[in-house]
Amino acid sequence: MSENILNSTVIEMRDAAISTLRDSSLTVVENVNWSVASGEFWVVAGQQQSGKSDLLMTAAGLLLPSRGSCRVFGCETDSFSEAQLAERLRVGFVFAGGKLFSQLTVAENVALPLRYQKNLSEAEVSENVSALLEIMELTPFANSTSVNLAANWRQRAALARALILKPELLLLDQPLGGLGVRHRQWLLQFLEQLRVGHAWLGGQPLTIIASTDELRSWRHTQRRFAVLDEKVFSVIGVWNEVASSASTAVKELLAEPTAAIM
Repeated sequence: MSENILNSTVIEMRDAAISTLRDSSLTVVENVNWSVASGEFWVVAGQQQSGKSDLLMTAAGLLLPSRGSCRVFGCETDSFSEAQLAERLRVGFVFAGGKLFSQLTVAENVALPLRYQKNLSEAEVSENVSALLEIMELTPFANSTSVNLAANWRQRAALARALILKPELLLLDQPLGGLGVRHRQWLLQFLEQLRVGHAWLGGQPLTIIASTDELRSWRHTQRRFAVLDEKVFSVIGVWNEVASSASTAVKELLAEPTAAIM
């Protein structure tokens, strides 16, 4: 991949106001100015109900900014219609909790985007799904319905569904939420493989944005960090700048979890 492509802008928000999905008249984040370059890995942190989910959905083109602009792969999201289908399919999104279809098996959930968006035979769909399930250690659960899966595996299956179309931009809302230690470590390592270029994506680096309500798990020198606090979106920078930040909001997001009172 050329240096020009690597440095191209994937997401650009200018003076964007973010409204909540539940109530379009309620602004949860004001005046977002943010550029995401191809190949970057961003972590957006904030307390619960700070607007992280709404910001990510706006960045993905799933919600429109109530003011200002948002461009994804150079397209204004207010015109992100059927005519821009090719650009829309370059974006993968993983919702908090996975949001799988409970009546479908893992394989059927992962296959859905292929069946809707690609003109493939059933054999080709099955081949693609099987290959990705193998990569993500989901093969033993291929024929299990999502309602019968533990949260760890549901989240992984949701990630597989987002990756089946081989996107160039991946957004994950609270991907570590509810995961056990082993699954958290696997996910963080797998996301790093995607960032640098996984074989599933033909070795091409993937642009990644993840939201979180704690920062410690995401420590890495190759990630960039931003914080949402009281409707303000602030770019902090790389990890050293996070660790040395005097911001109260950043310090709270870095704090050790409070032990439960027995």
